[in-house]
Amino acid sequence: MQPETSVTPPARTWSALLAVVVVVALAAIGYLSLSATNTAPNVTFSSLTGEKIPLRSLRGRVVMVNFWATSCTTCVKEMPEMVRTYNKFKDKGLDFVAVAMSYDPPNYVLNYAQTRQLPFTVALDTKGDIAKSFDDVQLTPTTYVIDKDGKIIKRYVGEPDFAALHQLLEKALAA
Repeated sequence: MQPETSVTPPARTWSALLAVVVVVALAAIGYLSLSATNTAPNVTFSSLTGEKIPLRSLRGRVVMVNFWATSCTTCVKEMPEMVRTYNKFKDKGLDFVAVAMSYDPPNYVLNYAQTRQLPFTVALDTKGDIAKSFDDVQLTPTTYVIDKDGKIIKRYVGEPDFAALHQLLEKALAA
């Protein structure tokens, strides 16, 4: 008596093979999208003073772009630490742009910036175009760290771990 041999039907074999190929392809795409360098968008900020600041004009410096709103409690809570971070690293080559969300009334933003004496650029995004350009930011606070070559090296949604942020800034500024 000969042993029985199991023959897998061809359709089942192709389905299994296709499933493996799809899983491997998705894993590769995910890995490459995470490891690929992500260039910051080509935007121009409009400061509270009316100054136009193209992001590309800040190349050669590390830049933090912080999306915030005066109505966001976490934003207001983290702002003093953002000021300390900026003051700690500005002389080492850090620039900082606080971008007020489109729904934030400009007079509220101006009042907040003046009464808190924010030492960095505060920009208005009245149409929401800048937030859209940065992966359609919806949640505040959202902060991007951009290296000297204009590549986004980190995105924080919510208040960052400031110790880790400071380590990242030290490394980026030394590069």
